[in-house]
Amino acid sequence: MLTRVLKTDKHRPSKKVLQEAAAVLKSGGLVAFPTETVYGLGANAFNENAVLKIFTAKKRPPDNPVIVHVSSMEMLNQVSTSVPRRAEKLIRELWPGPLTIVVPRSLKVPPVVSAGLETVAVRMPAHNVALGLIEHLGSPIAAPSANLSGRPSPTNAKDVYEDLNGSIDMIIDAGETFIGVESTVIQVSENRSVILRPGPIPLEILRKYLGDVEVHPSILSGGFEGVPASPGMKYRHYAPRADMIVVEGDDYERKAAKIVETVEEYLKSGLKVGCMVSEETALRLPGQVMLEALAPRNRLDLVARRIYPALRSLDRMNPDIIVAEGFPEEGIGMAIQNRLRKAAGYRILKA
Repeated sequence: MLTRVLKTDKHRPSKKVLQEAAAVLKSGGLVAFPTETVYGLGANAFNENAVLKIFTAKKRPPDNPVIVHVSSMEMLNQVSTSVPRRAEKLIRELWPGPLTIVVPRSLKVPPVVSAGLETVAVRMPAHNVALGLIEHLGSPIAAPSANLSGRPSPTNAKDVYEDLNGSIDMIIDAGETFIGVESTVIQVSENRSVILRPGPIPLEILRKYLGDVEVHPSILSGGFEGVPASPGMKYRHYAPRADMIVVEGDDYERKAAKIVETVEEYLKSGLKVGCMVSEETALRLPGQVMLEALAPRNRLDLVARRIYPALRSLDRMNPDIIVAEGFPEEGIGMAIQNRLRKAAGYRILKA
């Protein structure tokens, strides 16, 4: 298959590009497109055969549901049979945006989208290209991240092309994404709210609107059995090719010292060591390491934006082991820690 790449402006997307991409989706094809979080791999959400192609192209396990993207409340009502009143409050305040809500699935949505569950994960992206594509299609778009399953998610078209060239019909290239990690996923009922995947909308904001909000145990432990209601819960995700370890600790000085000690031990044993750390910690490391300095450690928004490009960059350097720095879990830090732990297969070293 020839994968076409069409460029457009992220703020004012070309109508011609959107029309061509929508035509591919209408014919049952696959189109990768940018959202504010990461690039998604889209199919017409109401076309079962098209959605199945997503799983084939990504080599994605069939029990890993995908998110449905909508551009209006009318589309949400096509996708869900009933939206809980407490979820409506989040929708009014936080859509469009990087928040996915798990709601009852309507019969219009094929079971394959939700791995056979009676629920469906839905969001309204805050990106003009994504919204424009949905509107030109006139139908919701089912879209997980546009990468091979388990690999770091793509934040630009080049990363999509690296993983999926020849497996999908088209890529819309609108430059880098704004946020860099996937949306927050929450399941809301009339009496209970649970974060299934942390993301850019933090726990603190959700509690402001909903009161008590639980965090699913799999976010902390990494263990999950059965069919998940959200992507990002069950399988190792976001992973580089090399083994990876995350060094965590509440005291920065102790954590930084542990990172340096760990790196020096690996170097002495003859391993090629990659490091993914804050700019402050990068200054302490020996010169032999393959280094990706993410951002100042107090700029978690920039750290989040850099994680996936840094993992892919380290992959190209081909280290034997990657040592990553853990970050505080407030705000988007919970999402950062979730992605780092998943990428490392929950290999964590406490400082």
